Amino acid sequence: MTHNEPTPEPFVILAMPRTGTHYLEELLNEHPTVLSNGELLNEYDPNWPSTDRLLGTDRELLELAYVRCPMRDYKNVTHLGCKINEPQFRERPAFFAELVRWPALKVILVVRRNVLESLRSFVQARESGQWLKFSSDNDTARPPSVRLSIADCEAYFKAADDFHARVMDSFTSTNLLVMEYESLLHEPAQCLGAVWDFLGVPALEPSDNAILQRQETRPLDQTVENFDELRIHFARGPYSRFFDLGDSMRSYA
Repeated sequence: MTHNEPTPEPFVILAMPRTGTHYLEELLNEHPTVLSNGELLNEYDPNWPSTDRLLGTDRELLELAYVRCPMRDYKNVTHLGCKINEPQFRERPAFFAELVRWPALKVILVVRRNVLESLRSFVQARESGQWLKFSSDNDTARPPSVRLSIADCEAYFKAADDFHARVMDSFTSTNLLVMEYESLLHEPAQCLGAVWDFLGVPALEPSDNAILQRQETRPLDQTVENFDELRIHFARGPYSRFFDLGDSMRSYA
């Protein structure tokens, strides 16, 4: 599809899984001149015309995202984005370097203070097959409790550390905005204000019409079956903070 000149300014949302990027994208797409088209590297994302796109080169995928992208007729898009989760870079190892080279790219890095909550949510979604919860859903069943291995926790915590460091080392401070999931959840207007300023678009207050809902509202010790075992193992290391129930409870307040 063609679109008006000049070419929209590009941005990307980067994150570990289960860090509120769908919710952030929903809020961003309320803006009349901002469009984020979902997960570029997810073959099941309905925003993209065909899974055949994933057969293209990394450069061709980015050209699809920012030059030949699906547009919305009801928008005059000035800022155009997509989102990519950390595991998707592992499937295409050279893609991150290609992304870094894209001209004038602005990056929104979403982080979760408690990475254990991110892992717990990821495993719950994988086991239940329910990745999103909508306000119109009639199913009130809670996500399943999960059991997490020490090895999986260690690997996930390290992957998050490495990914966050890689992003922050690869983009200049003027082209990078770091946003906390917890702040987005509890202070969406303030977070969006920072995004609008970062992108350089007129400010827009978020509506109260959010379609997406949180799937899990219970604390970690009620949803991770071997929480005490994990807390003891990680008690003296750098990840002990993820097992502080005080912080966990505050995140649900």
